Amino acid sequence: MTQLAATETKRQSFARDLVALTKPRIISLLLVTTIAPMYVAGDPSWQLVLAVFVGGYLMAGGANAVNMYMDRDIDDRMSRTRLRPIPSGRMRAEAVLAFGVLCATAATFLLVHQANVLTATLALGGFYTYVFVYTRWLKRSSPQNIVIGGAAGCVPVLVAWAAVTGEVGLPALVLFAIVFLWTPPHFWALALLIKRDYAAAGVPMLPVVRGERETARQIVLYTAALVAFTLAPALWGQFGLVYLVAAAALGATFLWFAWRLRRERTPRRAAVLFHYSLAYLALLFVAMALDSVLL
Repeated sequence: MTQLAATETKRQSFARDLVALTKPRIISLLLVTTIAPMYVAGDPSWQLVLAVFVGGYLMAGGANAVNMYMDRDIDDRMSRTRLRPIPSGRMRAEAVLAFGVLCATAATFLLVHQANVLTATLALGGFYTYVFVYTRWLKRSSPQNIVIGGAAGCVPVLVAWAAVTGEVGLPALVLFAIVFLWTPPHFWALALLIKRDYAAAGVPMLPVVRGERETARQIVLYTAALVAFTLAPALWGQFGLVYLVAAAALGATFLWFAWRLRRERTPRRAAVLFHYSLAYLALLFVAMALDSVLL
């Protein structure tokens, strides 16, 4: 009985590690920015929404797993990541790489057959951008890593649009730009909180290279650009009143938190901004979907 219990515990631990490799908390936000635009683009069937949901999770999860494989040399030097499956010794690096590739392959197959080739191609492009452009190249070489490499996190909106319409039009590029402008203030707020980890690992994040003052200034600038840009689609008629009110209220709050961080560069202010930025993007995209459904 004891041996059976030990075996079951080991299986459960392995299953938890597989889920952890996909970084589910990060993916949950990506899925909001995938599903909501589908209702902005049209009237998708529940089967298509489910297929894109599963395919999006597998593709993003696979990219996250490969990211852990590539970052295994620095994860052990960061307190935030040293308990991950590879640095903790619970999983072999090769197994993690194989799992990530398998997830991406399954996602590609699913999106090709349940959506279309363009959807699968865009999703796979996001996978390669995150793995090679951000993780392998920019993350370790430039303080602008998250600005350029963050484009990978914007791809889900294009995937969503292509799944429903079969193409990528100007409205999809507008949504792409919103996520693109949102990424730096969101990620730099986190970088301020774990600056010491990045410094110990030799990762040139903006707070490490340029300091906290410049990082806070950049956060305000990007946040201001983001808020202004999010209002534009409502002004030219892409969205209606529901979205406009939500974008204005959410954006004003975001800008206020960013300004307060610049005035008081404390961990508490950075944490508030970071957590709010997560809610901001999710609520903004939900507002888009509601606005489109109600019109």
